[in-house]
Amino acid sequence: MIFGAPGSGKGTFVSQIRSILPNIIHISTGDIFRENIRNQTELGKRIKQFLDRGELVPDSLTNELIKDKLDKIKNKSWILDGYPRTINQAQYLDSITTIDSVLQLVVDKKIIMKRLTGRVSCPKCNAIYNIYTLPPKKEGICDKCGAELKHRSDDTEETVNNRLDVYKKNAEPIIEHYKNKNLLQKIDSSDTLAMSEEEIKKAIGYRD
Repeated sequence: MIFGAPGSGKGTFVSQIRSILPNIIHISTGDIFRENIRNQTELGKRIKQFLDRGELVPDSLTNELIKDKLDKIKNKSWILDGYPRTINQAQYLDSITTIDSVLQLVVDKKIIMKRLTGRVSCPKCNAIYNIYTLPPKKEGICDKCGAELKHRSDDTEETVNNRLDVYKKNAEPIIEHYKNKNLLQKIDSSDTLAMSEEEIKKAIGYRD
């Protein structure tokens, strides 16, 4: 499981792990939410109302989505990204599966703010860029499919501050929960792209 604040680099680190373990399945609640929002499903409309305010999607909705996803990939290896975000979700997760390791990404708030307020994404292929640190080759245009890039509605400074406050409040009991299970490992995610393959393997407990 990858655990950390919004903008701590969970998606990026998952990509690095998948370069080493290409068959591992990436389960991102954010991607599931955005897919429903993009397709304007009834669930997506409900989810969008919470995200636009910088609030967490209710546990009942999120738990249902995660259980459905895990039921479909039984006996396969996977990484959870963006879940659990409350102690109730963590306890629910314990009741339906077993977690081998929890990687907590730690990064300074200033870096998070720059990452999130500068983030733009492609509405068609979901590619993510950053106007400060990872700009597209042509300003405002996706390198992969040529679509116009968009800022996410929940990436304003005010909303990011709210999201970080919500995260901090909910994270403390989750961190203690996994500490008590001896599953938690902290990783400095200020620049995971600078980590070597051996460092990433060590972080995830990979053995040849």
